Amino acid sequence: MGACELCGAEKTSTRSVKMGRATVDACSRCIDSMGLATVAPIRKPSEIAQKKVNHGGYSGIGKKGRDIMRKGQMELCGGFSKIITEAREKMGLDKRQLAHKMAEKINVIQAAESGRPPSDTVIKKLERALNITLMVETKPDENRMVGSGTSRGMNLGDFFEN
Repeated sequence: MGACELCGAEKTSTRSVKMGRATVDACSRCIDSMGLATVAPIRKPSEIAQKKVNHGGYSGIGKKGRDIMRKGQMELCGGFSKIITEAREKMGLDKRQLAHKMAEKINVIQAAESGRPPSDTVIKKLERALNITLMVETKPDENRMVGSGTSRGMNLGDFFEN
């Protein structure tokens, strides 16, 4: 609770607004009547540093040791859905039995077999339950940039000259 610097109302909630070149604290009635835009609060550097963000999944940032995609050395193989289906059928399991064995829902198995990339934990469970390998070492990208030397990059003019 504060005081509005425009109308002088006391014990009212205020927000910082831009008025000309100045930033003032104003009540909602003054903001609405004058059509002022609120200013985002300025956070101190110490507040920004204290905010801890925890990412997971395929973002590459996660809890150490828990996110297998974080390591950057392994990736999901290209034909994973076919490998899963063939291994399941070879073991004589239907989708429901495999889901029960893995303690997952049948939708997870159906999604993986239809080609939707499973989560890291599901990949581990599939590998364990079916005795297969779905994660392979990453290979360097075979696509190379044209003229990748110390010279400048290629532009449209270079392309049309050739």
